[in-house]
Amino acid sequence: MSLAVDYSVKYLSPEDLNVAASLIYQAYHDDPLMQELLKADKDSQQQYEKKLRALIREELHTFWQAKQPLIGLFDGESLQAIACVFSSDASMQAQRYWHWRLKLMMSAGYLTTQQLIDKEQTIRNALQTMGHYLFVAFIAVSPHHQRKGLGHYLLNSLDTLVKEDNEASGIAVFVTQAPHQDFFASHGFEVLQSLQFSKVSGELLFKHRPAANIQEAGNG
Repeated sequence: MSLAVDYSVKYLSPEDLNVAASLIYQAYHDDPLMQELLKADKDSQQQYEKKLRALIREELHTFWQAKQPLIGLFDGESLQAIACVFSSDASMQAQRYWHWRLKLMMSAGYLTTQQLIDKEQTIRNALQTMGHYLFVAFIAVSPHHQRKGLGHYLLNSLDTLVKEDNEASGIAVFVTQAPHQDFFASHGFEVLQSLQFSKVSGELLFKHRPAANIQEAGNG
């Protein structure tokens, strides 16, 4: 699906982070895994939303500090879609930075923070055989611009990240909902492994680097 010429893909600036956080919050508000990990039995909806906002805020700040790709799709100067990607060999390991862990524990609690760390470590362990890879941590499209092809356009742009990283074997993502799996499958992602966290199961998907690109990287 073609987009108007005023759409562009570019890296986010610090001024874009608040809008990015809002887009991610709206996209992941009803995500089964987020609700399972962040919402304790006695938590109110307001408490859950506070934890989710805190998680997204700290994640974005950590991505920015670690200089990991924060890719935005802009309509003119307006951010309409966002993808947060990290490299498997980035300094931001599953434990993140100590201040991330401290801030998240203060807002979400120790158990929730540990569950989030365990989740990411489990995913990393499942991807060990892939060597160096990229991982899509968040992807979100403005609810006012759904069904316009923005998500597909943004995901296509991530192929460029893989091509530019000569060592990357491909790009991975973890999804918990069938429509999301279909979305990534339409872009060449394949099921690598089924994983379960607490009561929520999902699929770890992987899109391998095209063979031609691997050969080119080897000859470079």
